[in-house]
Amino acid sequence: MTQTMKASEARQQWAQVLNKVFKGQTRVVVEKSGIPVAAVISTQDLKRLTQLEKQREDRFKALDRMREAFKNVPAEVLELETEKAIAEVRVDTKNTSD
Repeated sequence: MTQTMKASEARQQWAQVLNKVFKGQTRVVVEKSGIPVAAVISTQDLKRLTQLEKQREDRFKALDRMREAFKNVPAEVLELETEKAIAEVRVDTKNTSD
């Protein structure tokens, strides 16, 4: 569950906020003048977020390597070859499931 609090309210209830976040009961979005400015999350949530960011970074590196490998190949050729590869996989998958 995610809870939204005004910054002044979060300050007044800081100990309770930390306890609820620590116990995994809530995440807190802190607003200032109605604008979300911060979030209080558990260390477990932070670890998951960090892992997801790392995975995303790794995936984009792989995409960048692929772009570099095919940078001189016209888009039309790439599209045609991709369609051929997909069709082959679909045929292979159909044949193995029959």
